[in-house]
Amino acid sequence: MQEAFLRDFHAGRPGVTGEAFARGRGPDGRSSYELLRDRVAGAGSVLDLGCGDGVLLELLRSRERRLAGIDLSPQAVRLARARGFAVEVGRAQELPYADGEFEAVVSHMAFMLMADADAVAAEVARVLAPGGVFACVIGGGAVEGEAYERFVRVLRGLPGGRVPALGDRRVRSPEGLDAVLRGAGFGEVDQEGVAVDIGGTLAEVWESLAGVYDLGPLDAGEVDGVRKEFLAAVEDLVGEDGWVPCGFVVRVVSARLPRSRPFP
Repeated sequence: MQEAFLRDFHAGRPGVTGEAFARGRGPDGRSSYELLRDRVAGAGSVLDLGCGDGVLLELLRSRERRLAGIDLSPQAVRLARARGFAVEVGRAQELPYADGEFEAVVSHMAFMLMADADAVAAEVARVLAPGGVFACVIGGGAVEGEAYERFVRVLRGLPGGRVPALGDRRVRSPEGLDAVLRGAGFGEVDQEGVAVDIGGTLAEVWESLAGVYDLGPLDAGEVDGVRKEFLAAVEDLVGEDGWVPCGFVVRVVSARLPRSRPFP
């Protein structure tokens, strides 16, 4: 049910994640995509799990680097292929790659949506070469007092049951993610919280937030109702110049496999 929902949602908006996150910036000016890119800077071969339309692959592109990607959405895969990337439609729980094929695996806001995180982590470890690194970006909540926090409050007023529970809940906590990755054979798990700013005009902020899964099952009239409620909720945040503060926290995570397997 989870995967069917995600396929249907991204059939209509295959590039929605890039639309929402690409313009966001952390305190040092890097986007969450750039933060992830830099975690695997030295890798000569990289696999992108949940690659979408190829935004992260574009940042990773290099003549010296082999890139691959996999995504549930055929529509997103078509867009990534149009950019020239070798990407496949498929599931992270059953990767169509050989053992030890990649030096790094990355995943931007996708690993947290994947069911059976243990199976995904095991597959990631399998396709990584000894000493290979897995790096991912995972959502970490709203910045207090800003527009995204109020948007989340509006969403809580929507009728329940329209969106299935997505992913493995353990991955959303630092402790749970650490346990999943260590269980797959990874060493120390580095987790860094970064506040990402997507502030802008009301129109820009709404456009970034309107791609959330919660709005997917709603008809146009219902979405417009959410938009009006959100605009009313943030009216007092709009500055004299029309700027609306809007931020959320992501966790940038990386873990490395041992360079040699321990003897039994």
